[in-house]
Amino acid sequence: MWGCPLWIVDRTRLRPHQSAAIGLLLLFASALTSVGASWQSTLTKDPPGNFPELRPLRATYRFGWAGFTAATSEIHFTKSSENKFQLDGTGRTIGLVRALWKLDADYHAVADQETLRPIEARQTENYRSRKIATHLAFTSNGVTRTKTESQTGSPGTKARQFRFADLFDMHSAILYLRSQPLKNGDVYRLVVYPANNAYLAITTVISRDRISVQAGAYKAIKIDLQLKRIGKHLELEPHRKFRRATIWVSDDADRILLRIEAQIFVGTVWAELQSLQFDNPR
Repeated sequence: MWGCPLWIVDRTRLRPHQSAAIGLLLLFASALTSVGASWQSTLTKDPPGNFPELRPLRATYRFGWAGFTAATSEIHFTKSSENKFQLDGTGRTIGLVRALWKLDADYHAVADQETLRPIEARQTENYRSRKIATHLAFTSNGVTRTKTESQTGSPGTKARQFRFADLFDMHSAILYLRSQPLKNGDVYRLVVYPANNAYLAITTVISRDRISVQAGAYKAIKIDLQLKRIGKHLELEPHRKFRRATIWVSDDADRILLRIEAQIFVGTVWAELQSLQFDNPR
């Protein structure tokens, strides 16, 4: 397809160095297209696994930076009568961090029970002087994001579409990954759209481990997570603020998220399971 533009350039009265520069730009663009196609071909295509589905539960997590707790959250995972999985959560900063940076957040996500694909997600962030509401509507061809930001003036709403087949959001990506065998050395590559941008998420099962969190001691599956931002032309870009993360999931029939340690631009941040209660205990 690049033969036509080069043919047009060859017929114009450009100086030799200008023609060479344009030719190099076109070759560079062709190389980017090739790279984009190559990473897409490596995506995990496996259907949802046959691992038992997650039981309805309530859990609390605490979040921290360095050695102190900065925030807490409560989540409720349920299964509706319409064969949908639903996750509802609230979170807030606490203590000294809240005095410096007030945040109250609500999250709601719905996924299809059979395909484990996202249907919609809603997120509301209330800061001291502004409020941000984000709605994600998923189809098989991509996602439409509607974002409303309110400050002292009138609210402004922006809509954006990202077209990419078989996207995940955070909720559905977790459900999909926990359904898989998760054998040591397994690698899963998914395109995830959490809120504002799309990312290539690369998860690698490292080993089996033991870990103690506030909720108790568990046998665990240790997983490495890397993220790459996906640009407007589907090119991969480094994530500017996130380096990598280590995730521990309980190595049992529930596969509960136990702890996350993430290396970001300000250092190490973490999230840890504080309490857990199933709606229907075994």
